[in-house]
Amino acid sequence: MQKPEVMVLATRNTHKIREMQDVLADTGIQLKSSLDFAELQDVVEDGDTLQANALKKARYTFQATGMPSLADDTGLEVEALGGAPGVYSARYAGENATYVQNVERLLYDLDRHERRQFQTVSRRARFRTVIALAGPQGEQLFEGICEGQILREERGEGGFGYDPVFMPLGYRQSFAEMPAAQKNEISHRGRALQELKAYFDALHRMHKNR
Repeated sequence: MQKPEVMVLATRNTHKIREMQDVLADTGIQLKSSLDFAELQDVVEDGDTLQANALKKARYTFQATGMPSLADDTGLEVEALGGAPGVYSARYAGENATYVQNVERLLYDLDRHERRQFQTVSRRARFRTVIALAGPQGEQLFEGICEGQILREERGEGGFGYDPVFMPLGYRQSFAEMPAAQKNEISHRGRALQELKAYFDALHRMHKNR
């Protein structure tokens, strides 16, 4: 398999598109997204795992466009909540929930858990992203993890999703307080994309050495 010249990002989420385009800007790949294909349908993310959802979206987009396609699914896994919201992160507060509603539900659940325990509980958490690549020569999966903790209140105006309440390990800023470039270097999605780039680099070296 060679590095593709054109690739479709299987999402209409403009925040994700911007992040992925920023990280992949130096690959030389022409990047399109689902926004460029009016005929694409929304894919129901009903898988039990991040991998299943990412693969489902990538496969559908590849089959519909005929172009190598990249899809991700991301979960926030909170230790005190037994790994929740996990695969349900995007709809933690219900179907079609907003970012604000999901964050409010998360903070409420952690506060309620503390009240039940009558003590401060761990707020350790991690973001995990799985990226699936589907193309004419098969499928590949890439994973990125960022450890951190959940803050007690929202901080920062940048980012999206749970970014205002997630502070990565070793930092004093939430994702929403960081410049986009800094977040992309250490984030779960950024790390998964770096794995993808390393894969493409290895393919390029193999092709050159033939």
